[in-house]
Amino acid sequence: MKKILITGGAGFIGSHVVRQFVTAYPNYHVFNLDALTYAGNLENLADIEAQNNYTFLKGDICDEDFINTLFETHQFQGVIHLAAESHVDRSIKDPLAFAKTNILGTMILLNAFKNLWQSNWEGKRFYHISTDEVYGSLGATGLFEESTAYDPNSPYSASKASSDHFVRAYGETYGLPYVISNCSNNYGAYQFPEKLIPLFINNIIQNQALPVYGDGNYTRDWLYVIDHALAIDLVFHKGNNHETYNIGGFNEWKNIDLVKLLCQQMDVKLNRTKGSSEALISYVKDRPGHDLRYAIDATKIQKELGWNPSVTFEEGLSKTIDWYLENTKWLDHITSGDYINYYKQQYS
Repeated sequence: MKKILITGGAGFIGSHVVRQFVTAYPNYHVFNLDALTYAGNLENLADIEAQNNYTFLKGDICDEDFINTLFETHQFQGVIHLAAESHVDRSIKDPLAFAKTNILGTMILLNAFKNLWQSNWEGKRFYHISTDEVYGSLGATGLFEESTAYDPNSPYSASKASSDHFVRAYGETYGLPYVISNCSNNYGAYQFPEKLIPLFINNIIQNQALPVYGDGNYTRDWLYVIDHALAIDLVFHKGNNHETYNIGGFNEWKNIDLVKLLCQQMDVKLNRTKGSSEALISYVKDRPGHDLRYAIDATKIQKELGWNPSVTFEEGLSKTIDWYLENTKWLDHITSGDYINYYKQQYS
């Protein structure tokens, strides 16, 4: 069986990728490596944890001895690297944690992969998952293309930009076979509720304030997480070595417009008076270095690999809300303890 290592597979996007590979490829053995920090949750994978072609490994990608032993023991032919610190607000408070995980952790994985396979790259692949935030901020027009110059504006995006550069450098220096994808904002089931959509779903359920940064006119391109997992599958299997693929939903929304749509759908689903959720909107102090607009040009992956988003944003948002309303036990578990303390500190 082909052995695939997926890092960060207990997190939001990672759990969807693990599920996709475990169910779609019974001839693969999928190893899920996750440190189970605050955003990692094995409940995200309860439905596939008993599959014969799935193994969970608890560990830190920054533990070099552990990672080297892991690669030597299991001889992974493919790596899909999603493990990362990813929340911009947290990066502003603790940038060194982001540098350690996102840069050093990536380099340790690259080294282990290189040391194992450098004499025989055939059939091997290192897939690095990145973000559209490495490109910086757009004005009112234009889209991020694969050739767009990097211009990161937060400690998070700077750490991801650096890790992208190291992956490409290993490709040029050692011939390491890699692919990179840069994706827009994801949403969907199992997302940790520090991110906008699950945070506001939970707050509406609890009749708590909806804290919108600044004037709410920051614009993002949104992608349903299952569509991202399917795109990752395509890039891993059909993408060309040493290529970058931008993955986006062709789906731009200003934050305030998204929040109002979410409020409208929540009022209907909770059988509340029209406008009651929107009345919870509260404008809060903007965060430093807040990028005005992100938008991805996903033409390359469309033309070369035949990928397209499967749902409209309105459909995907409705599915997402339904999942959280049907999984309140999961939401209760994830919003206890350290998350509550962080939430109070961030939005007090």
